[in-house]
Amino acid sequence: MANDWARKVGQMLRNVRPGLGALATSRIGLPSRGMTITSPAFEDGGTMPDRYTQDGESLFPPLRWEGVPAEARSLALLVEDADAPFPRPLVHAVLHSIPPTLSGIPEGGVAIRQLRPSPLGFKAGRNSVARPGWMAPSPIPGHGPHRYAFQLLALDTMPSFSSPPGRGQFLRAMRAHLLAAARLVGVYQRP
Repeated sequence: MANDWARKVGQMLRNVRPGLGALATSRIGLPSRGMTITSPAFEDGGTMPDRYTQDGESLFPPLRWEGVPAEARSLALLVEDADAPFPRPLVHAVLHSIPPTLSGIPEGGVAIRQLRPSPLGFKAGRNSVARPGWMAPSPIPGHGPHRYAFQLLALDTMPSFSSPPGRGQFLRAMRAHLLAAARLVGVYQRP
């Protein structure tokens, strides 16, 4: 019965979505400068397997990137849901201080609670539930497909924050340091 109620609410909110234009990379409007991001688990615009969602194992999906500008001192990764029924995208992860020599993150490479720096060298900021780490997709049933944007940013600095930053704090602090951006979109929906 609760699932039927959630599905009805999802259907009523079907047209409430911030859209791709509200994503960080869309609002910033940075060129890619040849930088790309991909996943061996799904193609750009393709369906994300259940294992990377709360319906599965809630694992962080494997990512790869290349073409990082030579002058980059660090990378950042923002994961946002462009179709959450809110005025702004829902933030699933804010990762910063990624070494520019790193070429990706393996499957499960970001914890649900990433309180310490990763063995790979990056740090986690706060997602939309104010927790540092990965918040696996869990779209409202009946709301339709949700687009999850994995947005890679190249920076000309290595950021330093006294506490895990949220999306807004991170972007305000790094706005003058952005060099390039790349985006990969995975789609997931619940019936």
